[in-house]
Amino acid sequence: MSYSQSRICKGCWEQMRVPVPLRGPASIPFRAFGIRPSRMNPNTCTICELMFTRVMKARKITVDVSVLFADLRGYTSLSQSLSADSVSSLLDDFYDECAAAIWEFDGLLNKTVGDAIMAIFNFPIPHANHAERAVLAAREIQRRCRARRDIRAAEGASLDGSELGVGIGIDTGEASFGEFGRSHRDLTAIGTVVNTAARAQSAAEAGRILVTKAVWERALGQTAEGESREYRLKGFEKPIMLYSI
Repeated sequence: MSYSQSRICKGCWEQMRVPVPLRGPASIPFRAFGIRPSRMNPNTCTICELMFTRVMKARKITVDVSVLFADLRGYTSLSQSLSADSVSSLLDDFYDECAAAIWEFDGLLNKTVGDAIMAIFNFPIPHANHAERAVLAAREIQRRCRARRDIRAAEGASLDGSELGVGIGIDTGEASFGEFGRSHRDLTAIGTVVNTAARAQSAAEAGRILVTKAVWERALGQTAEGESREYRLKGFEKPIMLYSI
């Protein structure tokens, strides 16, 4: 897994203009005080994670975000014919490539569930063009996963190109971010924007990226090319216009 590794914490720099070293000799004194790269985005630090603690105490905050869901298509059927080690390796590769692409564009890898991931853009590292960054991350996920699949095929793995791919859905707008649940606390985002991105991902075929009209307008503009049509998404009374990019 490779991605652009920042030498200073992007979160601290964007929020406070404080250059907190993450890598190299200058980071050693900071590590002695427990300041090190975050596990959810290694281009931010544990100081930034204090922001998450404040969110937990406040229960939730409203943030303008772009939400990306990606699912490994064909994983379930392949898992029937592969060994447990091969299945585990396949899933690890998928997670690694998704994480690298998301971190490349300053996203937060919020969840990994089964053969799917959820990412949030514009928190904790703010970017006015977060919808565009989510789209770029989605395209990078597709590129990385295709390259990884081709490598596996070249090594003799029994992966038919038609069997394996990634479906991605993206929406942008306001969401509630905080700690939810009673018996099991979970720090995540909820709201219509999250539900729409998840349903768009469910509708996306392997190798495709489906985005909402809000993402299309904020990230791609009127000159972009792409197919669009209305989709009947589970849980939504009215059809939703989605764009394939």
